[in-house]
Amino acid sequence: MSFEFFITSFFVVITPGTGMIYTLATTLGYGFRSGLLAALGGTLSIISHIAAAILGLAALLHASAMAFQIVKFAGVAYLIYMAYKMLKDKEQLNAESLASEEREGRTARVIIRDGILLNLLNPKLSIFFLAFLPQFIDVDVANPVFEMAGLGAIFMLMTFLVFALVSFAAASVRDRVLSRPAIMAWLKRGFAATFVMLGARLALTDR
Repeated sequence: MSFEFFITSFFVVITPGTGMIYTLATTLGYGFRSGLLAALGGTLSIISHIAAAILGLAALLHASAMAFQIVKFAGVAYLIYMAYKMLKDKEQLNAESLASEEREGRTARVIIRDGILLNLLNPKLSIFFLAFLPQFIDVDVANPVFEMAGLGAIFMLMTFLVFALVSFAAASVRDRVLSRPAIMAWLKRGFAATFVMLGARLALTDR
């Protein structure tokens, strides 16, 4: 494992994206435990992209315009859906949620599912790993597949730790934020707008 891999991975992970925004919004709305579940969902979604890179599916997405567009616009649609949910969910970022971190209607399964789907439907991530991981594999290594899987596992661990820190930081100010209705309203609009902007950026992405 090279030092360059750790440094490059760290800067990639701390760059704000859908997984980090989702973890932040979930923590503020539902508490630290739910934030960790959101972080877990965002991290688990990486498995499919690493597997796609290893199996060559990312190369197919890169080569096939139709396959890329289908996956891409599915991802755009889901980001828009998450923005809609953020605005319409009367419980999210509600002062009443201060009494409990885990409430009915927002199960662990739903939180993890949304975290997975937000990143799963971004074809650029598969192509990213296809281009990123091989740079740090020795050309003389006996089994590059295992080497790529190992690097992917380290990347996933770094992702979860960073997302968990984001969740911890958000949880530490949650009570103060949610006790101010005006801030809560602006946060909901801000997170919804962020999901829309991420969706627009994905929609304009070329292979």
